[in-house]
Amino acid sequence: MTRGQLMLLLILTFGLLLTATGVVYSKYASRKQFVTLQMLRAERDAIEVEWGRLQLEQSTWATHARVEKIARKRLKMHIPAADEVVVVKP
Repeated sequence: MTRGQLMLLLILTFGLLLTATGVVYSKYASRKQFVTLQMLRAERDAIEVEWGRLQLEQSTWATHARVEKIARKRLKMHIPAADEVVVVKP
């Protein structure tokens, strides 16, 4: 082998090692990002479940029967009689 061929072989070997190292690092980073993605998806799913529960709770607290019951008990409200109704015209 001539000196030029030996130098070319060393450069190509070095390039091969750099490329192989890059591939290994890229695969590692890809797996790490995938794990992060899976954790974020699980967190999103948990938040969506909690959101559904909160919406159900809100609809329960806002039912007409409950609002009317609280209005009657706490605020002492009642349905007005016909003579108590006042109509305001613009």
